[in-house]
Amino acid sequence: MHILVVEDNSDIAANIGDYLAEKGHVVDFAGDGVTGLHLAGREDFDAIVLDLTLPGMDGLELCRRLRQEARKTTPVLMLTARDALEQKLSGFESGADDYMVKPFALQELEARLTVLARRARGPQSRILKVADLEYNLDTLIVTREGKLVQLNPTGLKLLQSLMEASPSVVTRRELEMRVWGEELPDSDSLRVHIHGLRAAIDKPFGKPLIHTRHGIGYSLVDPDALPKPA
Repeated sequence: MHILVVEDNSDIAANIGDYLAEKGHVVDFAGDGVTGLHLAGREDFDAIVLDLTLPGMDGLELCRRLRQEARKTTPVLMLTARDALEQKLSGFESGADDYMVKPFALQELEARLTVLARRARGPQSRILKVADLEYNLDTLIVTREGKLVQLNPTGLKLLQSLMEASPSVVTRRELEMRVWGEELPDSDSLRVHIHGLRAAIDKPFGKPLIHTRHGIGYSLVDPDALPKPA
């Protein structure tokens, strides 16, 4: 995530920034309300951490102007040292999305920011993609080279397991458990269904994606992505 931290306490800002950076997020900083409003209105952040008490312009005014004047809907998590209901209500009325009271746990702060950013993005389609093969987990539509591929429910389960693990090998046991659970079928069932899966997603196309690791299991790999032999 790209996060803006608007906090005039340099120690608190540094602690937040260091923790979020260690978790792989990109963090920008503002030490006063005017600078914070300028950055928040100019850039597209995934979320904003906003202190309530700031020099130049307090957090309530910043949030209000961000919503009403800049027309930004960036999620705002407001920080304050005051745990009063009136302050929380004022924060929400100004347009804040969440509220944390100092001192707070950095792990919880990141968790709340993640939830806010996810909500702001709205529903996300879940699409698995390997080479020119795509599987939309929401619509259960499979395509290769843009052409529709028809699979039965067992084939869809096998394909999802292989695509999620790609390029790693999935053992026969793991595939059988994914499809049949504890009630394992006869020894040939998996081989038969893999054969059917190959017939649907590999045979009509020029480049096979499903590969057998004899005695171990199967993998679904784009051969163009494999390292070339020396």
